[in-house]
Amino acid sequence: MTARPVLAEQIGAITLIDNHVHGFWLSGTDRSRFENGLNEANTESLADFDSGFDTQLGFAVRAHCAPLLGLPAHAAPQAYWERRSTLTETELARIFLPAADVGDWLVDTGTPDVAGPAEIAEVSGSAAREVVRLEQVAEQAAAAPGDYADNFREILWRRAASAVATKTVLAYRGGFEGDLSAPARREVDIAAQRWRDDGATRLTDRVLLRFGIHQALRFGKPLQVHVGLGDRDCDLHRTNPMFLLDFLRESGDTPVVLLHCYPFEREAGYLAQAFNHVHLDIGLSVNHLGARAAAFIGRCLELAPFRKILYSSDAFGPAELHYLGSRLWRDGIAEVLSSFVDRSQWSVADAVRVARLIGRDNASRLYQLRA
Repeated sequence: MTARPVLAEQIGAITLIDNHVHGFWLSGTDRSRFENGLNEANTESLADFDSGFDTQLGFAVRAHCAPLLGLPAHAAPQAYWERRSTLTETELARIFLPAADVGDWLVDTGTPDVAGPAEIAEVSGSAAREVVRLEQVAEQAAAAPGDYADNFREILWRRAASAVATKTVLAYRGGFEGDLSAPARREVDIAAQRWRDDGATRLTDRVLLRFGIHQALRFGKPLQVHVGLGDRDCDLHRTNPMFLLDFLRESGDTPVVLLHCYPFEREAGYLAQAFNHVHLDIGLSVNHLGARAAAFIGRCLELAPFRKILYSSDAFGPAELHYLGSRLWRDGIAEVLSSFVDRSQWSVADAVRVARLIGRDNASRLYQLRA
């Protein structure tokens, strides 16, 4: 007899903390945009012959989201799209976000034209807290008159005071390979002037990126670092977290959360074991791997200490993703942990305890949320 039903029931009852998420769309969308929203890597419209529905994520949408819209599981893509089109994005969010059973959403506010913490809290009925994106702080510092470094520190300290964490998308701005030490003040001044002279739009200057992450370390709240899977602006081979070794050796006690990590989840698990202040997030990939999410979750449980693994959805855009992150994580971890129990390697009690650690307790401790 398998432990799966017992574990599925108890894991299904956990109110999660989504430790890294973005907003849902606020404006209406067409089918092309929706199907693009089911693709993480492509920055163009999908090819005419292609479909976002014919992916692991697309199949997961039809399997798990269709019933919440009053359709049978595995409804045909056209039927799903027609039903979805009768609702606004906010109406969809009112269906899918509460269904995720998330008690706290930790929201990266660095992307425009999507819901912020206030809207997420309103439609979900749960708390939503800000994660401050460092590259956005840099743009604000460059746009303000006066000294760039002083502006950055003032804006960061002001915004992060009420936030739970900071985040960097260094992975998208050149990757981790190379020097990540704190730059000298003179280097920062020269780089900031050069960036301002160029229009101070998208930050790619290595000196200013390094300056930002070291200011975040000084602030002391957890620093979230995008790792691995992302759109093609991200040079994937340069986002292997092993390139962060020297940085992590010198980064002090400020917690560092390695986000997403696919296909480098094993390397990230090693770093979580090797450094007291390093944590492993297992978001984003769970959605995009769909029916294969359990295999990814299993790899994350190989080496990383269980008290240092965190759930997230990393949902962005379609409100379905805010729900699917939760649903696929619950299904996937129940499948993995039941296999441990069925082979008499774990007890049911230990399996449920570890699921609670990953689903909420670790994040509650790390981000100092309410019990």
